[in-house]
Amino acid sequence: MNYKIARAGSGSAAATVTKSPEMREVYAGELTRMAEEDERIVVLDADLMRANGTAAFRERFPERHIDVGVAEANMVGVAAGLSTLGIIPFPGTFTCFAARRTFDQFFISANYARLNVKLTGTDPGVAAAYNGGTHMSFEDIGLMRTIPEIVICEPADPVSLKALLPKIAYRQGSSYLRLHRKPIAPIYDDSEDFELGKGKLILEGEDLAIIATGAIMVAEALKAAELLEGYGVTSTVIDMHTVKPIDEALIVEAARRTGAVLTAENHQVRNGLGSAVAEVLTDHYPVPQARIGIQDEFGEVGTQEYLQERFGLTSENLVKRALELIARKR
Repeated sequence: MNYKIARAGSGSAAATVTKSPEMREVYAGELTRMAEEDERIVVLDADLMRANGTAAFRERFPERHIDVGVAEANMVGVAAGLSTLGIIPFPGTFTCFAARRTFDQFFISANYARLNVKLTGTDPGVAAAYNGGTHMSFEDIGLMRTIPEIVICEPADPVSLKALLPKIAYRQGSSYLRLHRKPIAPIYDDSEDFELGKGKLILEGEDLAIIATGAIMVAEALKAAELLEGYGVTSTVIDMHTVKPIDEALIVEAARRTGAVLTAENHQVRNGLGSAVAEVLTDHYPVPQARIGIQDEFGEVGTQEYLQERFGLTSENLVKRALELIARKR
């Protein structure tokens, strides 16, 4: 499937899907590339280096990889200590542990202390699949959004991950990267550029705006936009890869253009992307809005495909809600 990637001031470029690399391989590969050039890059794991793909980094830089064992909170404390020495630490674990288990250490030792810790949470939301409800973090963005000055980023594909990772590394201050581990087909052309805090306008339409985040929901938003064309509906689609700080100007511009906003996230609708967008619209340009995401529920065991259907994280559900939203406009 080909998409035209809208670029401000530079026309458009076609992105052709040819393969589906694993996001964790891209993550580890880019960290390794950066480490080749910068000895300050250090990776920390909590007994998940094979699951998260960072075993490849350890093979290349054993002296710059630290496995703390099953001790996630301690991992963040160690990362904070390394940061005081000028090191750029990337601690990583599953989202459930990165957000819930390490929250106090990350809040106080890294963020309150205004240090430079790059925390990564993998397998967000329904991507946890067979690990089930205990490991299915639907609340991690909500927790992290409450931390002052933090950057929260969820890349949608390998191209955006590779482009955003160095910007996360070299922005002074702590961050939370929400990382899909599994294969994802590229959406963007390799020449695309990305900026933290600036959403990516993928498609431009007049009838509604779909604002999505993450590898699962940006792809579903694009499928939904294609299906909506059959109803005579044109959609603006925005990849809001940075949830905090959120791109207020782009949200308001999309609301003005379309008069209706649909958000889509692999996360609770409360205190996630949908809430962040609602705050912007309430403050600056109120229009009808609907939110696709987890509706105040816990996770469960299943395939990702089943779980997307179970929780309504599908293009078909986006189309249904989009048509209802457009009717509210009228």
